[in-house]
Amino acid sequence: MNVSSIVVKCLPKYVEEVVESLKSCDVCDYHLHDEIGRIIITIEGAGVEEELKKLSVIEAIPHVISADMQMAYSEDELDAHMEVINNADVVPKMLNDDNLDPRNIVYNGDLKKKDLESFAKDFTNTSRGIK
Repeated sequence: MNVSSIVVKCLPKYVEEVVESLKSCDVCDYHLHDEIGRIIITIEGAGVEEELKKLSVIEAIPHVISADMQMAYSEDELDAHMEVINNADVVPKMLNDDNLDPRNIVYNGDLKKKDLESFAKDFTNTSRGIK
């Protein structure tokens, strides 16, 4: 189970309306807010993919300016990924493949231009050996 804290921001004049929308949206737990439009909530999910879907619901609430994950906790997912890392070769197989055309190497480091839901799904499937 993943648990993430989210800071939601809105204009001060909409804070009460946004708080009520968050309380009734069934994808998060409301914790507190201030008078300048910062609202603290948490979301839970079986994995990152589910959390990102819930974050999308929150971002779509009227008057929400931003909703940013601040902290995340995922013991089960971390354990699964650490097992993959610990059992993996130190040097990726593709780096030892003399027949591989470097143009066919996919770089996954730029998250700014990435579809994060697909990235999370691919990452999860890779760690489970599904890919």
